[in-house]
Formats: sequence, C-alpha cells, structure tokens
Amino acid sequence: MADYDLIIRNGTVYDGSGNAPRPSDIGIRAGVIAAVAADLEGTADREYDATGKIVTPGFIDVHTHYDGQATWDSHLQPSSNLGTTTVVMGNCGVGFAPCRPEDHAVLIQLMEGVEEIPGTAMDEGLPWTWESFPEFLDTLEHRPRDIDVAALFPHGPLRVYVMGQRALDREPASPEDIEKMKALLSEGMKAGAVGFSTSRTLVHRSSTGDLIPTYKAATSELKALGEALSGESGHVFQFISDWEDPEDEFSILRETSEKTGAKGTFTLVYIDNQPDLWRRQLDLVESAQQSGLDIRGQVLSRPIGMMMGHRSSMHPFYRRPTFLSLEGLPLEDKLERLKDPEIKARILAEQNINPHIFVMIFNDRFERMYVLEDPIDYLPKPENSVAARAEAAGEDPASWLYDYLLGNDGSNLIYIAAANLSEHIPELLGHPHTVAALGDGGAHVGSICDSSANLYVLTQWVKERHAFDLAKGIHMLTRQPAELYSLLDRGLIAPGMKADINIIDIEALSLKTPHIVHDLPAGGKRFLQNADGIAATIVAGEVIFENGASTGSLPGRLVRGYRADPRPALA
Repeated sequence: MADYDLIIRNGTVYDGSGNAPRPSDIGIRAGVIAAVAADLEGTADREYDATGKIVTPGFIDVHTHYDGQATWDSHLQPSSNLGTTTVVMGNCGVGFAPCRPEDHAVLIQLMEGVEEIPGTAMDEGLPWTWESFPEFLDTLEHRPRDIDVAALFPHGPLRVYVMGQRALDREPASPEDIEKMKALLSEGMKAGAVGFSTSRTLVHRSSTGDLIPTYKAATSELKALGEALSGESGHVFQFISDWEDPEDEFSILRETSEKTGAKGTFTLVYIDNQPDLWRRQLDLVESAQQSGLDIRGQVLSRPIGMMMGHRSSMHPFYRRPTFLSLEGLPLEDKLERLKDPEIKARILAEQNINPHIFVMIFNDRFERMYVLEDPIDYLPKPENSVAARAEAAGEDPASWLYDYLLGNDGSNLIYIAAANLSEHIPELLGHPHTVAALGDGGAHVGSICDSSANLYVLTQWVKERHAFDLAKGIHMLTRQPAELYSLLDRGLIAPGMKADINIIDIEALSLKTPHIVHDLPAGGKRFLQNADGIAATIVAGEVIFENGASTGSLPGRLVRGYRADPRPALA
C-alpha cells in the first residue's frame, strides 16, 4: 500500500503565509496535506513532477454569485478553471432562499436585474427543491461539483419571504417583521450559512427596472438583523452601498461587530464622482481595527469592466425601437439590415427603452469606452477610447461606435471601465485590512468576466509592475480571504490543511481574452475565460483541471460555516 495518494515533487512552494518560498515535496493523503518536506520519502499512487513551477494553495474567492449555477452545474467556471478552489456566494443580498413557490419569479427577476443572469436560464435550470434556507443548503450539498462552495444568507429573499409585496414596495419592516427575519436568519446560520449579505445601492435593480427590496432598508433593521450573527461561529456581514452617509453606513458593520464579534466586509472601489471616498472608508476600517473589530474592505485588482457588442448581452443601441424591431432575425440577416444607412440613422436618433442600468449610465460616455483587442487590456490608455478613435477619424463617436460594433461579422466588442480605473489600485490591494475580491463569478455573464481578477494580481501587479512580491501576491489570494471567512483549514500549504493546491508555471501565466459560449440552461450565453500557465488545480487531493482541461473529477463540497485550523490538534 502506498504511503500517499499523491506526491507533488520538485516544486517551489509558496505556502500562502507570505513567507519566502522553499523547494519542497508535498505528500497528500485522504484529501489532506500529510507532509511537506525536501526530498520527501515514501511512495504514492500518483506523483506529479512540478520542476520549474511554483506550488500554491488553491485560490479563495469570497465574492461570487454562483447561487443558481451551483444548483444545476457541477463545474463552476469561470472560477474553477482559473485556480479557484473555494467560493463564497450569496453576496449583495440576492439569492434564492428562503422562497415560497409563488415568489420564484420575483427572485429570478431580482437576480436577473442585479447580477445579469438570463431569466430563461434560471427558469429552466433552477430545480427549486427547497423553500427554506437550510433546504437550499441541502440541495447544494447533494450536488457533486469540482470546487467547494460556501453561502451567505441574502437579505432580499429573506425580506420577500417575511413581508411579501410590502418588501417589493420597500416599506419599512415592522418590529414583528424583524423578529421573524431574525428567527429565519438564526436558523440559516445554524444550518451552515457563513454570514449575511445585503445591498443598499441604486445600481442594483430588478429586471423590471424597480429598485430592489433592500434598497435603503432602515439602518435599524440591518443592525437588528446583525444581532443574529456570531463571532464565535466566524460569521461575516457583507454589504454594498452607495455610501451617501459614510459614518451611518459603516455604523451598521461596526455596531454588529461590537455586539456580536462578527466580522464585516464591504465593496471598496475607486469611484470617479467620489474621489476621496475610498480614503474615508479606509479611515473607518483602520479605526475599527484599532478597536479590535475585524472589518475589511473588498477591493478589485482592476477596473470593473463591461464588454459590450452584438455578441454580448447588451450595447449602447440594443434597446432602441428600430433595433428591437429586428429581433428574431438570424444574426447574419440582422447585421446586414443594421448596415443600411437609413436603419443606422433611425437607431442613432432614438433612445433605449428600459435598458439595463449599465447602459443607462454609460450609453454616451465614449471616453470610458475602449476598443477591445486581443489580448484584452484591463488598464486601457486614453488614446484607445471610442471618443479618441472617433475624433481621429473625424466622426461623431456614436456613429463611429455603431460601425465599429458591426465589424468582423458583428464580433467586435468594446470594454467599458465602469469604475476603479485608478492609479490607487495597488494601494487598495496592499492595505493590511482589505481583501482581493469582487470578481463576481457566476454573475453578469453576458457583459462582465472578472473572476480572473485574482490571477490579475499575479500577472499585472506581481509580474508586470512589481507592486508586490510573489509571496505577498499568493498570500492575498489564499490565506488572507480564508481568514476573513474563518475557513482556517485551507489557504496554507502545511500538514493537516485541506489539500487544495495550484501548480503554476509563473513565467507562462497569462490571461486569455474572454469568449462567448452558449452553454447555460435554455441555450443562454455567457463569457468564459481561460489562462495559460496553470499546470494543475487540485481540490481535496484530486486533480480537477490539468493544463486547462477538466479531468471530470468532482471532489468539491458545501462548506457549512466555520472551519477550525487543524494544526493545533495535530501538534
């Protein structure tokens, strides 16, 4: 009988702690790292030669929206194929539980509007084998998948379940409503939710165009619900907000943490029209940390970037009446009609009808639209903007954009740097109380593909710009997010830790340009992205991806709540 199931030999191990690397072999047994040593003795059922490669813990992505996909798909791409081995979903207050049968459509509309997942895909794909949140977790647990998932309890479904139409009308919650929500939230926490999430931003809307049920929910309501969390259980309160009153918004997290010991986390990005907000937010975080409260900002390693064109889910002309009149035509015929000068003139003279909020905001901000070329440039230069290209051509930018999107058989795309296009990204990433996140895996499937933002830390800020050394970059993607969510059995390469591991050719590591596939339920389309240089990704000791191809192995599990660090028990 072999000593180990798998031995990884001859790699340079970056263990996730941020410490200097060391050449080591890694022995894995029963899904756990059993030994880490130079020239490890013993036999294994399989050996992997990692000569010339780095070996790291699997990446942990704490901000995803796989709530629907995890119920119908065993492969959580575009995360699992990019080195992520654990995801936290249920962010931003949207999800599918608890939910009565008569509210299925309401929650689908919320997810479709807020996270841009096609309603038709959810209609066909969601099994709805649950009503309560614990039943939803049971459904997740019973489906095999390639990587581990953990779930936050979302505020939106909770409010709809308790308040019905009053929640959709955004009425204040009564004391009785709040007590019912707290009871359900406590039930969900005991069943294994890793925390609670909400959204307080104007950008989040239902696909009907209505504001979400949680928008501007009373601060007192959120503070009361926060009392259902427990620091001893490692719970986290996550939210996104417009930060109209920074002190009042932050008080939700601060008071929850003071009362319960729970952690807090929120979306922290650079916003053009609030250029000093991020510094104020960091001041609040630092003050809380100095008081012993664990509150951290979630930051993105690049701009929040949307890709728009005829092949994606939206573009600046997609909801104009004349354009809509061509819906249903085969794509080739549609493109031919769109080239007609008369059709073009009519479309350019019209306005979009009930467009997605992304188009509503950026419809004519041509200086923030960039020609998307291969390979994709996530920090584009001003001279590549649509405004600059149109000016150079002596054309109106809307007219220039219209023609550009029809090029290459309608496959041309633009990249819109919606927010966080800032020189301060390294400072945000490197702050001791932030976590690299906000990739939104599983969401915005037809316009955004930012789940590679974790790899971008390595390709851009470590390799290209040398803002961080490699050990620091690996720490940002592994142990740091594990500690935020108290998933302390992973994110490090050490004996006793869960054997979630990446083997990477760091010199070859690079991101491919996202591409469209039609593999969602009901034939829905989405962006996927690949990378070069990830030789293997291992979950619980099983190789799930090798050289970019899935092995078909499905060792992923539902993570129910806090995970203790196994090393003290071993000692």
